[in-house]
Order: sequence, then structure tokens, then C-alpha cells
Amino acid sequence: MSTKPLNIGKRLSLMILTLSITTMSHGLVGAEESPIFGDITIKRQFSPDPLEVRGMSGGSVPARKINGGSETPTGSCSGFVDEAPDHTLKLTSKFDYLKLQVESPADTTIIIKGPGGNWCNDDFDGKNPGIVGEWLKGTYQIWVGSYEKGKYLPYTLKITEVK
Repeated sequence: MSTKPLNIGKRLSLMILTLSITTMSHGLVGAEESPIFGDITIKRQFSPDPLEVRGMSGGSVPARKINGGSETPTGSCSGFVDEAPDHTLKLTSKFDYLKLQVESPADTTIIIKGPGGNWCNDDFDGKNPGIVGEWLKGTYQIWVGSYEKGKYLPYTLKITEVK
């Protein structure tokens, strides 16, 4: 029996539960919604800043397999992710400074593939991964991973131009 449909079912159930809880709590305080597993297109001086998208980390594929190795200039590629990226980020221009940071209640990792290379990170700020620096115009694929294979955790990906 294949476990893939079961894992997808578990992930979908967790996403629906997270969305329901988040929607209810946001409705109570009147906060603006952020998309789940959203694809993002931004230009310089985007608004709102920080831009936030949500998702569920994790998967069954080792991060080093997605990256094509276990190390990058920004850190090691650890944890487990899905085969497909969680987000696609399209930058319509070059950014002299951009920061992508994951916030999650548990330890997560990040992989980013795009113009100029691949970047992985873990523990940029506490147990939250992040990538900061100059970014070229183009399309970037983003994976957010968990340390335990098949464990899915809610996260928020924050994107900012503010140093």
C-alpha cells in the first residue's frame, strides 16, 4: 500500500485545521489574511512590508536531495521537504537587500533555488531559518522543511526590504 496518499491526506487535514484556527483568530482581532502556499510577485518598495505567506513545512524528501548537496554558502541543507516547492517568488527587479525569514513554533529549515544559485539555512534567528542579502531579478523556488520525516508544521514566511 502506498503511503503517499496518506501523507497528502494528513497534510491537507493539517492545512485545513491550521487555516480554520487562523481564520477564526484573525476574524476575532480583525487582522488581514495572508495566503497559504502562495506564489508571490514583488517589485522594489512593495507593500505591505513585511509581506507574509503561510504554509506547512516538511515532507519526505531529504533537503540535500532537492539542493543537490548538503552545503551552500548560507548553511547546510537539513531536514525533509516535499518534492515540489512550497512557494514561488518572482522578483520583477534586482533587490540590493531582501530578507526572507520563516517563523514557526518548531525548528524548521529553508531551501531557495533561483538566479545565481541555491541557498539553505537553519537557525538564522533562534530555530527559525532565513536568507538575507542581494537578490537578482528572476524566479525563486522556496521549500520549508521539518527535521522529522513526514512531520508537517505551520509556518509564516516573512519577506521584507527593511534592514
